[in-house]
Amino acid sequence: MRMRHYSLRTEEAYIGWIRRFILFHHRRHPAAMGVDQVNSFLTHLATREKVASSTQSQALSALVFLYRHVLERPLPRLEELVRAHRPRRLPVVLTRDEVRRLLAYMHGTPRLVATLLYGTGLRLLEALRLRVKDVDFASRVIVVRDGKGRKDRRTMLPSVLADPLKLHLDAVRLLHEGDRAEGFGEVWMPYAFDRKQPSAAIDWPWQYVFPAAKRSLDPRDNRTRRHHLDESTIQKAVRTAVQRADIAKPAGCHSLRHSFATHLLEDGYDIRTIQELLGHANLKTTMIYTHVLNAAGGRGVRSPLETL
Repeated sequence: MRMRHYSLRTEEAYIGWIRRFILFHHRRHPAAMGVDQVNSFLTHLATREKVASSTQSQALSALVFLYRHVLERPLPRLEELVRAHRPRRLPVVLTRDEVRRLLAYMHGTPRLVATLLYGTGLRLLEALRLRVKDVDFASRVIVVRDGKGRKDRRTMLPSVLADPLKLHLDAVRLLHEGDRAEGFGEVWMPYAFDRKQPSAAIDWPWQYVFPAAKRSLDPRDNRTRRHHLDESTIQKAVRTAVQRADIAKPAGCHSLRHSFATHLLEDGYDIRTIQELLGHANLKTTMIYTHVLNAAGGRGVRSPLETL
């Protein structure tokens, strides 16, 4: 997986599914099993454990990787697999007033991150993985590197976020200088860039915009680095703010991205522009937000009750 530049999260997820597969079949070696055992495991996930379609797909991807790249015995087509149901759900979208109330109950770095999610449409991990060099204050542009689908894209930097973000980076720079004074200051570098340019890992432009509070040991090479802020910190802060703001919706961090897209549509922006800002490969994915625009189910239909 590391030879193929898979992320650490993917490594952990795939190893977890492979372990569950082996335990499900009473610790039999995968080489002694095949398509029938894979079918029964994935069907069990769908029928007994009632997992979501995306969860079953991730388990399938892990087992396909195991058999194709590790055991070098690619699986044939899984004909008898019972697929988990993929319900078509509308995204949870907050009104502008609800966004205002939610942000009012947040503070510090979590508030800045949440404001960035709503103001730019970034996914949570895209925001947390931003490096200093990816924020262009002069052009009011944020560059997302290696986003979903391993694609780069650009989105706007709202002018109202420029000053708070600069103040935040001033504090981050002091933290980085303190790390360097103690003999640390490295961040993880993608695609062996640290070997091509060894000093880059401690250079200011490559530092995370939202670094973690503590340094940690990287399990991939046992080096002590300061990683980016853990996503659970922001997720917990947003959930708490939703409760305190008395918002009766199952809203989370991704709801801010959904709200960004929906509010742009309400303001009359072209759906193709919104597609590019969100980084969607398919316009159909972006079209879901047209169904959320409301009065009357998003289609502008008036109920006959209105005319009584």
